[in-house]
Amino acid sequence: MSAARRPRDLAHLLSTLERHVVGRQRAVLAVEGATVEEWRVLDFLADGGHIMSEVAEHVGLPSPTLTKIVDRLVANNVVYRRIDLEDRRKVRIFLAARGRSLHRRLAVIVAQSQENLADEQSLELLLEHLEAEIVPRETVSGG
Repeated sequence: MSAARRPRDLAHLLSTLERHVVGRQRAVLAVEGATVEEWRVLDFLADGGHIMSEVAEHVGLPSPTLTKIVDRLVANNVVYRRIDLEDRRKVRIFLAARGRSLHRRLAVIVAQSQENLADEQSLELLLEHLEAEIVPRETVSGG
């Protein structure tokens, strides 16, 4: 009998990898009192102001959820809103000075977390490890 493996379910492996990476990111961001979603908003806004729909698309959140996050960030003086000069029906969000400072601190924390992950093993080794955990080995009788 030889051991045969089912083909990799790449989507499942990547979802598992994402949960692992996001879980680590969530833990390191919590030290600064930030969430992963807040980090994603701050990081996207670091290059300048964006309209809410752009932020929602980038962050991957529905507009009502993003609005709640932005409301909280506005209340904490991390971001501010301004009417878009080109289309007054739209609202742009910008990092406030406190938001820029927070973004710099969080960027270092996130980069260190990702470096540590990359130092642990290559993506291929990580996928193999995940595969060993989630894809059961099957034995197939020889012919």
